Amino acid sequence: MLRINELKLPLDHTEEELEAAVLARLGIGKDSLRHYSVFKRSYDARKRAAILLIYSLDVDTPEQEAILARLKHDIHVLPSPDTSYKFVAGGEQLQGHDSNKRPVVVGTGPCGLFVALVLAQMGLRPLILERGKVVRERTVDTFGFWRKRKLNTESNVQFGEGGAGTFSDGKLYSQIKDPKHYGRKVLTEFVKAGAPEEIMYVSKPHIGTFRLVKMVEQMRENIIALGGEYRFESKVTDIDVEEKNGVRQVRGVVLASGEHIATDHLVMAIGHSARDTFEMLYERGVYIEAKPFSIGFRVEHPQSLIDVCRFGPNAGNKILGAADYKLVHHATNGRSVYSFCMCPGGTVVAASSEEGRVVTNGMSQYSRNERNANSAIVVGITPDDYPGHPLAGIAFQRKLEEGAFALGGGTYDAPGQLMGDFVRGVASTAFGSVVPSFKPAVHLTDLGTALPEYAIQAMREAFPAFDKQIKGYYKEDAVLTGVETRTSSPIRIKRNDGDLQSLNTRGLFPAGEGAGYAGGILSAAVDGIKVAEAVALSMAA
Repeated sequence: MLRINELKLPLDHTEEELEAAVLARLGIGKDSLRHYSVFKRSYDARKRAAILLIYSLDVDTPEQEAILARLKHDIHVLPSPDTSYKFVAGGEQLQGHDSNKRPVVVGTGPCGLFVALVLAQMGLRPLILERGKVVRERTVDTFGFWRKRKLNTESNVQFGEGGAGTFSDGKLYSQIKDPKHYGRKVLTEFVKAGAPEEIMYVSKPHIGTFRLVKMVEQMRENIIALGGEYRFESKVTDIDVEEKNGVRQVRGVVLASGEHIATDHLVMAIGHSARDTFEMLYERGVYIEAKPFSIGFRVEHPQSLIDVCRFGPNAGNKILGAADYKLVHHATNGRSVYSFCMCPGGTVVAASSEEGRVVTNGMSQYSRNERNANSAIVVGITPDDYPGHPLAGIAFQRKLEEGAFALGGGTYDAPGQLMGDFVRGVASTAFGSVVPSFKPAVHLTDLGTALPEYAIQAMREAFPAFDKQIKGYYKEDAVLTGVETRTSSPIRIKRNDGDLQSLNTRGLFPAGEGAGYAGGILSAAVDGIKVAEAVALSMAA
C-alpha cells in the first residue's frame, strides 16, 4: 500500500474528482488502481470562500515499487505504515503468574478502561474497581444534580463509569507523539464498541455523551467476556505497602467496606478530581509533586456567529460541521490566556464533585446542534502560584470553587457575567441575546473576585485581543460562567520512564490524567495502553 499525504481538493469536490487526483498524483491509469481509502481528512479554512479539504489516502496498486522509485524525492508519497496493534505479552509468557493476585485497575475513565481492555485481551483477567456507579445510573444522578441541585459526591460528572470524558464533547484528538500508533488502537476499539466509522479518518473526531454511554457499556461487556471483573461503588480508601530492605512494594488495596484485595500490580487511573485518593496516596508515602494547570471561565457565543467567523459563506456545510476555534493571547503581565476544551454546539455543565463548591465544564452531543458554542478561557498557573506543599494545588482549586459557590448564591447556581461588563469591571444585571446553557442556572454578578487578580487582569486584556483573531468574538453580551478549575490534575504521581511504576513504590502504576500523564480522552486512553503493557511485562518477568 502507498500513502499519499497533503492531497488538496475544493470543499465541494466529487468522488470522481478525488479518484482523478489520486491517479494524477501517482501518474498512473485507472486500470492500475485497485483500491484507495481515506486515512485522514482535514480542512484548510484560512481562505473562507475557498476552503480546501486535505487528504491522506492509502492506495493499493500493482505499480507500487515503480511509483516509489519514480517519486523517491516526493516526501508526500511513501509506503503506508503498519498501524496495527501488537501485543507485548500473552499466552505462554504469562502462564506462570499468580492467578490469585490479579492486576487491579482503579478507575473506569478512558485510561482505566483501556488498561483493563488490553490486560483482558492479553488474558490477565483484571479486577476493575470504580468508586461510582455504572454509567446509566451515573447519568441519572448527574442529570438529577443539574435539574434539582441534589449532588451525589460519588456519582457525578467526575466520578462513575466512563470518567469525566463521558460528560464532554467526546473529542478524540490529541497533540501527543504517537510513534506506535496507539491512538489507532483506541479509535479501532471505539468503532467496535459502536462509534461512527468516521472517527477513523476525520481530523478532529468526536462522539458526544449519549454515544459514549453506549460504547462504555459495550466495552465493559467485552472486558467481562475476556475474564475481567468489575466492581462498582467500591471506593479504594487505602493501599497496602510492604517495605523490606528499603524497597516499598504494593501488596493490595483496602476498600471503604474494609475489604482487603491482594495484588502486586495496582494501576491508579483515578482521574483529575480524586482529591481524597491523592491525599491518601501522599499519606502512604507515594512520591507526588505539584504541577501546573489552568483556571478560568466558560464563555458562550451563538454557534452561528462562530460558524460565520470561521467558515464565511461555507458556514453550515455538512462536511465542516459546527465550527470550533483555538485562541491564545500573551498578556502584558506575563500570563498566557487560551481556549481549552472548546465544545461546538454544546452546553456548559455543572461538574461539582464536592459539597459547597461550583465547577464548570463543557459538553456536546454527537450532533453538536445546540444554540451556543462554549469554551473554557483559562490562564496558565504554576506551583509558584500555590507554593509550599505537593497538594497545595488542591487547596487552591477548592478555594476558587467555594468562592464560585458563594458568588452564585450558595445553591449550586454558577456565577456569571456578560463579556463586556467583565472587561469594564461592572456587575451584570440582565442577559442579552445569548441565553446561558448552564443548569441549574446562572446567577449574574461581578466575576472580578472569582479568580486571582493576575488572572482577571490577563483575561480582561485577552477578550478584546481575541477579536483580532476571530472578528466578532468580543461580543458585549457573550456569557462568562465560573469557575473552570479542573483543566488538568494539580499533581503528578511521578513514575519511572522505563517500567512506568511509581518512583518509590514498586507495583504501583500511576496512569492517565489524574497522575499527570494525559489530558483528554485520547491521550488518557493511549496512556492506558502503555501502562497495560508495562503491567503485562512486569508480570511476565
